[in-house]
This record gives sequence, C-alpha cells and structure tokens, in this order.
Amino acid sequence: MYKNIKMTELEQAMKSELVHILDVREIDEFEEGHIPGAINTPISSFMKFVSKLDKTIHYYIVCLTGARSQAVAQYLGNNGYQVSNVLGGMIVYRGVIEE
Repeated sequence: MYKNIKMTELEQAMKSELVHILDVREIDEFEEGHIPGAINTPISSFMKFVSKLDKTIHYYIVCLTGARSQAVAQYLGNNGYQVSNVLGGMIVYRGVIEE
C-alpha cells in the first residue's frame, strides 16, 4: 500500500531526515532539473530498477505532475515496498534544482 503526500510534506521531510527520492521521469526530463539527491528511475524502464530497491527503505516517488509517480507508487505499494506518491510532482516543487 502507498500513500499520497503533498510536495510540502516531502520538502519538510527533506529538512529533518535523509529521504530516498525516485524520480520516474524520463532521462531528458530529469537532466533538465531535479530534486538534489533524487535517483532517476524512468518509468519506461522501471522494471529494471525494481530488483535494486530495498523493501526496508521508504521511497518518495516523483514525476512531473504526479500521474506517472502514482502508477509506480501503486505498483511498489502492492508489492510490499514502503512508498509515498508526491502529488503535483516537479511542477509544484519550489526548492533547489540540480541539473
């Protein structure tokens, strides 16, 4: 199971703890700018990355608007991973961007 959170909740968590962010946008989108420390796991090749994920770690899933991340979060949640889908995605992110 997964939960939906607002971008502000992710930003708050980033201030107080180490967070694990999976950015499921495609490589070119990711390279245009992403949350510092986010790991690019494009949805088009996501199944290649699943085996590398740790079920004991909580992952925050991000995309551009929240649609692709919701699909990934639902899949991971249904398969025993601890995940949060970040609603609104990068469109609503107002923090530092890394290129």
